Amino acid sequence: MKTLKHAIGLLVCMLIITGCENQPTAITDKSDYNNYLELVANEALQQAETDLQFWEKKLEKEPSQYPYVAKIAASHSRLFKITGKVSHLKAAEKNLLVVNERTKYNHVGYLRALSRNYISQHRFRDAKALLEKAKSNGENIEATYKMLFDVELELGDVVLAKTYLERIKNLSDFDYLIRLSKWSDHQGNLDAAIKYMEQATTIAENSNINSSKEWAYTNLADFYGHAGNIEQSYNYYLKALAINPNDAYAKKGIAWIVYSYEKNPNEATRILNSITDKYQVPDLYLLKAEIAEFMKNEQAKEAHINRYLELVSNESYGDMYNVYNVELFLDTENKQDDALLLAKKEIQNRPTAQSYDLLAWSYYKKGNVKKALSIMEEFVIGNTFEPLVMYHLASIYKANGLTEKANKLKPELLASSFELGPVLAQKISHI
Repeated sequence: MKTLKHAIGLLVCMLIITGCENQPTAITDKSDYNNYLELVANEALQQAETDLQFWEKKLEKEPSQYPYVAKIAASHSRLFKITGKVSHLKAAEKNLLVVNERTKYNHVGYLRALSRNYISQHRFRDAKALLEKAKSNGENIEATYKMLFDVELELGDVVLAKTYLERIKNLSDFDYLIRLSKWSDHQGNLDAAIKYMEQATTIAENSNINSSKEWAYTNLADFYGHAGNIEQSYNYYLKALAINPNDAYAKKGIAWIVYSYEKNPNEATRILNSITDKYQVPDLYLLKAEIAEFMKNEQAKEAHINRYLELVSNESYGDMYNVYNVELFLDTENKQDDALLLAKKEIQNRPTAQSYDLLAWSYYKKGNVKKALSIMEEFVIGNTFEPLVMYHLASIYKANGLTEKANKLKPELLASSFELGPVLAQKISHI
């Protein structure tokens, strides 16, 4: 009996030790970010609203002054970034259409402004058409080339995107470096992506332009997270918040660290609640739903999904949430046909490897695993290295009896568990 008790005792100790080893050391501290969650005033919001009212009054007094319309559009664009309200994005578009019509689509600044608006709406073909007009004009051509790189990459034309990247080559230019970083990431070279983003961050810090620093910090934080350097990722999200205490993206990044790395879903939800109180972006509710699923709280999960669906039912969103909708509908009874139609539409809008992955995943979910594999082989494999795509590929390999190929992807997937999140990480073991 004594021997049995001793053995049981040893086993319990081993389980406790193993549990402790599997539990990551906390790197976040509420005292670091609590003040950012309890903000009352938003100075940037107040300033943008004041600017909007100012230019609206100016235009009311002088209706023929179309440059005032451009200022109104700029104010709405800032308000969209600050509040997440799609009504501001559409209002900016409306005003930018007016100024482009008044200038007969021959003012490159207004053309690029409307193109940026269309990029935000995921209307990449419309954005490209405007940039081609700006390119034919020839004024400030490098700025146009930079945006053409962005659009061609979104449209899946990597050859043309690289051509534009080479035309703007300047290793001392912030705009070039952030695009070179994005290109490196697209090619699957995360180390290079981080290196170039670090260089861009140094330039932003030296220029001391807050908006550039904030943008660089959050993007660098993302890359550090992808590379598994979670503490650095956290620190850079905090640096962004020190510049802009209302940076919703940085707060979301911290919430993801708390949830995916530290496995603290309650605290992650608290952070997200502080964002959604003032910032209405639909996909935040899908993240809340995922956390609720991890907590096995089906009621909360359903409530968050319903809130997401309520928000995206607004026609102003257009195709902005197609990708999210496909993923959601594929896991919803009687919605898989709708998901497949949306995936095909996304191919028309944006024929990238990621879009074809979505199409393949739709066929896989509907049981046509051979069709899914053929799409992956023709359009996806070797063209993107995103962890979610690799998870889909491993699942499709297994469904087609290619177990050895599926197993080869497992180590990479396990290494990407932070990026994929706990819910998907749990599913990797079943591949």
